[in-house]
Amino acid sequence: MLIKTYGSAIHGVNAITITVEVNIDQGVNFLLVGLPDSAVKESQQRIESALRYNGYRLPIKKIVINMAPADIRKEGSAYDLTIAMGILAADEQIKSDKVGDYIIMGELSLDGSLQPIKGALPIAIEGRSKGFKGFILPVQNAREAAIVNDIQVFGVENIKQVIDFFNGDANLKQTVVNTREEFYASLSEYEFDFADVKGQENIKRALEIAAAGGHNVILIGPPGSGKTMLAKRLPSILPPLNLHEALETTKIHSVAGKMAKNMSLISVRPFRSPHHTISDVALVGGGGNPQPGEISLAHNGVLFLDELPEFKRTVLEVLRQPIEDRVITISRAKFSVEYPASFMLVAAMNPCPCGYYNHPDIKCVCGPGIVQKYLNKISGPLLDRIDIHVEVVPVPFRQLADARSGEKSEIVRNRVVEARLVQEERYKEHKNIHCNAQMSSKLLRQICKIDEVGQVLLKNAMEKLGLSARAYDRILKVSRTIADLENSPDIKTEHLAEAIHFRSLDRENWGG
Repeated sequence: MLIKTYGSAIHGVNAITITVEVNIDQGVNFLLVGLPDSAVKESQQRIESALRYNGYRLPIKKIVINMAPADIRKEGSAYDLTIAMGILAADEQIKSDKVGDYIIMGELSLDGSLQPIKGALPIAIEGRSKGFKGFILPVQNAREAAIVNDIQVFGVENIKQVIDFFNGDANLKQTVVNTREEFYASLSEYEFDFADVKGQENIKRALEIAAAGGHNVILIGPPGSGKTMLAKRLPSILPPLNLHEALETTKIHSVAGKMAKNMSLISVRPFRSPHHTISDVALVGGGGNPQPGEISLAHNGVLFLDELPEFKRTVLEVLRQPIEDRVITISRAKFSVEYPASFMLVAAMNPCPCGYYNHPDIKCVCGPGIVQKYLNKISGPLLDRIDIHVEVVPVPFRQLADARSGEKSEIVRNRVVEARLVQEERYKEHKNIHCNAQMSSKLLRQICKIDEVGQVLLKNAMEKLGLSARAYDRILKVSRTIADLENSPDIKTEHLAEAIHFRSLDRENWGG
């Protein structure tokens, strides 16, 4: 008897429906075809044990299983339940009339209990688009899949529940999630708040400007000055995710298997902080079975690179194209996958190997040329993509001992949101441009116009401070954001002056 059951394969951040055809005939054999990998081929042992444990049997006949389309590689153990249901239906151990109405996915343990799978959200979206009635999957992934409407989602704990459901002996409990209610309920839940930070008003201001314009930022300062502490609080002042961004972010984390147990929707901006020993593949994504990298997991959020010069140069160089294009394409001989990678880059570094160059109290012990050699670990093209360079100085004791709390993230966020609304209105005619940091050179000339006094100030700054040519565009972009925060239609002299202040690493004499 020939029976068809349905599962899904993940390709990039989307899913492709896989038809599992099971035919049982005379003979004794077990054949699994359709380009399965080792994990799929090993399903026979897991299925056999799970069925026997629950009072059923693997038929001692010729079982031929085809996974179509046969030219797509099937990977992972999530097809166990799909294949098991197909075998039982083909052997008439369960009723087959409803089996084809559902997407069925899940990894089987030897006792028949189900282990969580990756990519439940894109699979549910694909199932809905193909007109399936429901999606049967492990209970751990049910809430994640249930944020998709117009498809019934049933979370199950073991194979016996699924067998009883198809035989009509029991009903499965549908998992229902009010997506909008859950999304808006946890929209402002942040662990860290700017109110915890003592002093560092200049750095808070720089991060507010970065958040308002979507600018990349680098913090340079000695150990213990608060660089990491400040960076961790940046997501709390970024504009809240909208529902579309939340779904997009959740989809990526779902494919990567990074969703917490019983989690439904990611409603706060991600903050990813990879260690400096990370490989270039782990950062941008890829591998034999391509997976999203850290830059994609940081999509719609913040990618924080602490101790920037300690990262391998090859790792930093692969960031250049994704920062510009906001997408990463991973190409292989037979296929290519595309992952979104629209993130804010925040980097932190010591000014020199000992960490105390330009420190107000502690003398730097680095030899001549060492500071410049340390800074040269970061290439010019990468630095060119970072709009704001800001020096972080240690907080004096009197500020640390001050019992008063600083300005709350919520207040800063309100100002950021207002500035972003101005930018959305400005760029509404321009596709894929949403904030000042994404401005092209052509747009820059149209939007960032400055008067004669501003031109003189910028000319003098570039000559006296030895600012490089690449600083010119960056200063104009940042000054436009500062003007937006002030709700000013024009870029004023004070806006330019503040933007010039945030170009430390472009000064010729910086680093000796």
